Amino acid sequence: MKTLTLCLLLTLGLFAATVSAGLTPVRLSLEQAVASVNGKRANKILGARTETQNNRDVHVIKILTQEGRVQEIRIDAETGKPLPAF
Repeated sequence: MKTLTLCLLLTLGLFAATVSAGLTPVRLSLEQAVASVNGKRANKILGARTETQNNRDVHVIKILTQEGRVQEIRIDAETGKPLPAF
């Protein structure tokens, strides 16, 4: 688990550096998006998929929160940034 977390942090760090340098960012994969959501919260991942919304790819990760609620997290595949819920 520590190795996965370290790899995720390195990947996201390189992604952020690419964006801040004004370079064309590498697309965030669904697996990377799931790992980032899983690494930030102690929730159970229920499912994940990629959808096209407004001509952009969006990763949708469904989680079960610690409070027992089902929640969907949406992440822009190009920027890696979380998107507001509908």
